[in-house]
Amino acid sequence: MDQVQHWLATLPPLLVYLVVAVVIGTESLGIPVPGEIALVSAAVLASTGAVSVGWVAVAASTGAIVGDSIGYAIGRRGGRRVLERLGRRFPRHLGPPQLAHAERIFARWGVWAVFFGRFVALLRILAGPLAGSLKVPYPRFLLANATGGILWASGTAYLIWGLGRAAERWLSDFSWLALLVAVVLGIATTLYLRHRANRSIRAHD
Repeated sequence: MDQVQHWLATLPPLLVYLVVAVVIGTESLGIPVPGEIALVSAAVLASTGAVSVGWVAVAASTGAIVGDSIGYAIGRRGGRRVLERLGRRFPRHLGPPQLAHAERIFARWGVWAVFFGRFVALLRILAGPLAGSLKVPYPRFLLANATGGILWASGTAYLIWGLGRAAERWLSDFSWLALLVAVVLGIATTLYLRHRANRSIRAHD
Protein backbone atom coordinates (compact mmCIF):
# COMPACT_ATOMS: atom_id res chain seq x y z
CA MET A 1 0.00 0.00 0.00
CA ASP A 2 2.92 2.37 0.68
CA GLN A 3 3.91 2.17 -2.98
CA VAL A 4 0.38 3.05 -4.08
CA GLN A 5 0.27 5.98 -1.69
CA HIS A 6 3.68 7.32 -2.80
CA TRP A 7 2.60 7.01 -6.42
CA LEU A 8 -0.68 8.84 -5.79
CA ALA A 9 1.26 11.60 -4.03
CA THR A 10 3.06 12.34 -7.32
CA LEU A 11 -0.22 12.99 -9.14
CA PRO A 12 -2.29 16.19 -9.23
CA PRO A 13 -5.49 15.96 -7.14
CA LEU A 14 -7.80 15.58 -10.13
CA LEU A 15 -5.87 12.53 -11.33
CA VAL A 16 -5.92 11.05 -7.82
CA TYR A 17 -9.73 11.20 -7.80
CA LEU A 18 -9.87 9.75 -11.30
CA VAL A 19 -7.54 6.85 -10.36
CA VAL A 20 -9.62 6.05 -7.28
CA ALA A 21 -12.86 6.05 -9.29
CA VAL A 22 -11.43 3.94 -12.12
CA VAL A 23 -9.75 1.34 -9.87
CA ILE A 24 -12.82 0.90 -7.66
CA GLY A 25 -15.10 0.87 -10.70
CA THR A 26 -12.96 -1.79 -12.36
CA GLU A 27 -13.05 -3.94 -9.23
CA SER A 28 -16.82 -3.50 -8.96
CA LEU A 29 -17.53 -4.68 -12.50
CA GLY A 30 -15.88 -8.03 -11.72
CA ILE A 31 -12.09 -7.67 -12.15
CA PRO A 32 -9.97 -8.32 -9.02
CA VAL A 33 -7.90 -5.13 -8.68
CA PRO A 34 -6.99 -3.46 -5.33
CA GLY A 35 -9.88 -1.01 -5.02
CA GLU A 36 -9.80 -0.90 -1.24
CA ILE A 37 -6.06 -0.21 -1.21
CA ALA A 38 -6.55 2.69 -3.63
CA LEU A 39 -9.29 4.14 -1.42
CA VAL A 40 -7.32 3.80 1.84
CA SER A 41 -4.16 5.22 0.23
CA ALA A 42 -6.04 8.24 -1.13
CA ALA A 43 -7.71 8.81 2.26
CA VAL A 44 -4.33 8.74 4.01
CA LEU A 45 -3.06 11.22 1.42
CA ALA A 46 -6.09 13.42 2.14
CA SER A 47 -5.17 13.45 5.85
CA THR A 48 -1.95 15.26 4.88
CA GLY A 49 -3.93 17.93 3.01
CA ALA A 50 -2.64 16.96 -0.44
CA VAL A 51 -6.15 16.11 -1.71
CA SER A 52 -9.73 16.64 -0.52
CA VAL A 53 -11.26 13.80 1.48
CA GLY A 54 -14.70 14.87 0.25
CA TRP A 55 -13.70 14.40 -3.38
CA VAL A 56 -11.99 11.10 -2.55
CA ALA A 57 -15.31 9.91 -1.08
CA VAL A 58 -17.26 11.17 -4.11
CA ALA A 59 -14.83 9.52 -6.54
CA ALA A 60 -14.90 6.21 -4.67
CA SER A 61 -18.70 6.23 -4.37
CA THR A 62 -19.11 7.06 -8.05
CA GLY A 63 -16.69 4.31 -9.08
CA ALA A 64 -18.48 1.78 -6.87
CA ILE A 65 -21.96 2.63 -8.17
CA VAL A 66 -21.04 2.91 -11.85
CA GLY A 67 -18.77 -0.15 -11.79
CA ASP A 68 -21.38 -2.31 -10.11
CA SER A 69 -24.02 -1.13 -12.59
CA ILE A 70 -21.80 -2.02 -15.55
CA GLY A 71 -21.08 -5.39 -13.92
CA TYR A 72 -24.82 -5.91 -13.48
CA ALA A 73 -25.44 -5.17 -17.18
CA ILE A 74 -22.67 -7.58 -18.21
CA GLY A 75 -24.00 -10.31 -15.93
CA ARG A 76 -27.59 -9.81 -17.10
CA ARG A 77 -26.56 -10.02 -20.74
CA GLY A 78 -24.01 -12.83 -20.46
CA GLY A 79 -25.45 -14.83 -17.56
CA ARG A 80 -23.42 -17.42 -15.72
CA ARG A 81 -21.06 -17.81 -18.70
CA VAL A 82 -19.55 -14.43 -17.85
CA LEU A 83 -18.88 -15.51 -14.27
CA GLU A 84 -17.37 -18.80 -15.37
CA ARG A 85 -15.14 -16.97 -17.85
CA LEU A 86 -13.96 -14.63 -15.08
CA GLY A 87 -13.29 -17.68 -12.92
CA ARG A 88 -11.06 -19.20 -15.60
CA ARG A 89 -9.21 -15.92 -16.01
CA PHE A 90 -8.78 -15.29 -12.28
CA PRO A 91 -8.96 -18.77 -10.67
CA ARG A 92 -7.39 -17.68 -7.38
CA HIS A 93 -10.01 -14.99 -6.78
CA LEU A 94 -13.09 -16.04 -8.74
CA GLY A 95 -12.78 -19.79 -9.23
CA PRO A 96 -15.66 -22.30 -8.91
CA PRO A 97 -15.48 -22.50 -5.06
CA GLN A 98 -15.66 -18.71 -4.69
CA LEU A 99 -18.49 -18.44 -7.21
CA ALA A 100 -20.47 -21.22 -5.52
CA HIS A 101 -20.01 -19.53 -2.14
CA ALA A 102 -21.16 -16.17 -3.52
CA GLU A 103 -24.23 -17.79 -5.08
CA ARG A 104 -25.16 -19.38 -1.75
CA ILE A 105 -24.91 -15.99 -0.09
CA PHE A 106 -27.15 -14.43 -2.76
CA ALA A 107 -29.65 -17.28 -2.42
CA ARG A 108 -29.95 -16.59 1.31
CA TRP A 109 -29.60 -12.81 1.50
CA GLY A 110 -30.96 -11.67 -1.87
CA VAL A 111 -30.39 -8.00 -2.65
CA TRP A 112 -28.93 -7.44 0.84
CA ALA A 113 -25.86 -9.32 -0.40
CA VAL A 114 -25.20 -6.36 -2.68
CA PHE A 115 -25.40 -3.90 0.22
CA PHE A 116 -23.27 -5.85 2.70
CA GLY A 117 -21.06 -7.18 -0.08
CA ARG A 118 -19.32 -3.81 -0.24
CA PHE A 119 -17.49 -4.80 2.96
CA VAL A 120 -16.47 -8.30 1.76
CA ALA A 121 -13.78 -8.61 -0.94
CA LEU A 122 -15.37 -11.57 -2.77
CA LEU A 123 -18.83 -10.00 -3.00
CA ARG A 124 -17.42 -6.56 -3.79
CA ILE A 125 -16.05 -8.08 -7.00
CA LEU A 126 -18.93 -10.43 -7.85
CA ALA A 127 -22.03 -8.59 -6.62
CA GLY A 128 -22.77 -6.70 -9.84
CA PRO A 129 -22.28 -9.52 -12.37
CA LEU A 130 -23.92 -12.07 -10.08
CA ALA A 131 -26.98 -9.89 -9.43
CA GLY A 132 -27.33 -9.36 -13.18
CA SER A 133 -27.01 -13.06 -14.03
CA LEU A 134 -29.62 -13.89 -11.36
CA LYS A 135 -31.98 -11.27 -12.88
CA VAL A 136 -32.33 -9.22 -9.68
CA PRO A 137 -34.64 -6.29 -10.57
CA TYR A 138 -32.42 -3.33 -11.38
CA PRO A 139 -34.21 -0.71 -9.21
CA ARG A 140 -33.72 -2.93 -6.14
CA PHE A 141 -30.13 -3.62 -7.14
CA LEU A 142 -29.42 0.09 -7.71
CA LEU A 143 -30.80 1.05 -4.29
CA ALA A 144 -28.68 -1.55 -2.50
CA ASN A 145 -25.68 -0.79 -4.70
CA ALA A 146 -25.84 2.98 -4.18
CA THR A 147 -26.44 2.91 -0.43
CA GLY A 148 -23.80 0.25 0.16
CA GLY A 149 -21.30 1.93 -2.13
CA ILE A 150 -21.73 5.37 -0.56
CA LEU A 151 -21.57 4.00 2.99
CA TRP A 152 -18.46 1.91 2.28
CA ALA A 153 -16.61 4.56 0.27
CA SER A 154 -17.48 7.61 2.36
CA GLY A 155 -17.23 5.78 5.68
CA THR A 156 -13.81 4.35 4.86
CA ALA A 157 -12.48 7.62 3.43
CA TYR A 158 -13.59 9.77 6.37
CA LEU A 159 -12.55 7.20 8.97
CA ILE A 160 -9.00 6.93 7.61
CA TRP A 161 -8.83 10.70 7.10
CA GLY A 162 -10.03 11.36 10.65
CA LEU A 163 -7.55 8.93 12.15
CA GLY A 164 -4.75 10.48 10.15
CA ARG A 165 -5.67 14.02 11.22
CA ALA A 166 -5.96 13.00 14.87
CA ALA A 167 -2.64 11.19 14.79
CA GLU A 168 -1.01 14.22 13.17
CA ARG A 169 -2.28 16.51 15.93
CA TRP A 170 -1.19 14.16 18.69
CA LEU A 171 2.21 13.50 17.14
CA SER A 172 2.89 16.78 15.39
CA ASP A 173 6.60 16.54 16.08
CA PHE A 174 6.77 13.11 14.44
CA SER A 175 4.85 13.44 11.19
CA TRP A 176 6.19 10.18 9.76
CA LEU A 177 5.01 8.32 12.87
CA ALA A 178 1.57 9.94 12.61
CA LEU A 179 1.24 8.68 9.08
CA LEU A 180 2.30 5.19 10.12
CA VAL A 181 -0.22 5.15 12.98
CA ALA A 182 -3.00 6.31 10.66
CA VAL A 183 -2.21 3.57 8.16
CA VAL A 184 -2.01 0.84 10.81
CA LEU A 185 -5.24 1.91 12.50
CA GLY A 186 -7.00 2.23 9.16
CA ILE A 187 -5.95 -1.24 8.06
CA ALA A 188 -6.88 -2.71 11.45
CA THR A 189 -10.34 -1.12 11.30
CA THR A 190 -10.93 -2.33 7.75
CA LEU A 191 -9.83 -5.86 8.63
CA TYR A 192 -12.10 -5.86 11.69
CA LEU A 193 -15.14 -4.77 9.65
CA ARG A 194 -14.32 -7.37 7.02
CA HIS A 195 -13.96 -10.08 9.69
CA ARG A 196 -17.33 -9.19 11.22
CA ALA A 197 -19.03 -9.22 7.82
CA ASN A 198 -17.46 -12.55 6.86
CA ARG A 199 -18.37 -14.11 10.20
CA SER A 200 -21.96 -12.92 9.89
CA ILE A 201 -22.23 -14.37 6.39
CA ARG A 202 -20.70 -17.70 7.42
CA ALA A 203 -23.08 -17.92 10.36
CA HIS A 204 -26.06 -17.73 8.02
CA ASP A 205 -24.57 -19.66 5.11
